[in-house]
Amino acid sequence: MNKEQNETNDKYIAVPEDEINEDLKRHIVELEKLGEKYSKVLQNKYKDEFERYGKKNLRIWICRDIDGDKELDLSSERCLEKEYHSQVAINFDGFTDEEDAYAYYIRLWYYFGGYFKGAGTLYNMSKNNLETDMEEMLKEVFKQT
Repeated sequence: MNKEQNETNDKYIAVPEDEINEDLKRHIVELEKLGEKYSKVLQNKYKDEFERYGKKNLRIWICRDIDGDKELDLSSERCLEKEYHSQVAINFDGFTDEEDAYAYYIRLWYYFGGYFKGAGTLYNMSKNNLETDMEEMLKEVFKQT
């Protein structure tokens, strides 16, 4: 259990509410752009392999919501709103009938509003490689389905 907790702790940085500012916003926007870039690259790389095993229409994308509500025009520009949540999501035909549903994801940023005071959780780029983590997640998805 401790090893798993340490891995989780290394994956993310806790951000107190008083450090949530425009500088952090720039980092979040860049992280999401990097996630979008890797999503396209890895989707192209693994599409054929997934299809060979009957898993059609592999889709990897950045999914954003505020308090669970997905808005069509939601972008990383709103990442400093409380309850904003972004993640790399993975789906393919047959996994679920809902086009925008997913069960496999890597959280990038979450700003928990809290009753009195909020806090954020940010993917730790200084200790992790997002592209590698995404590729490992894809391999895990492939094994489990």
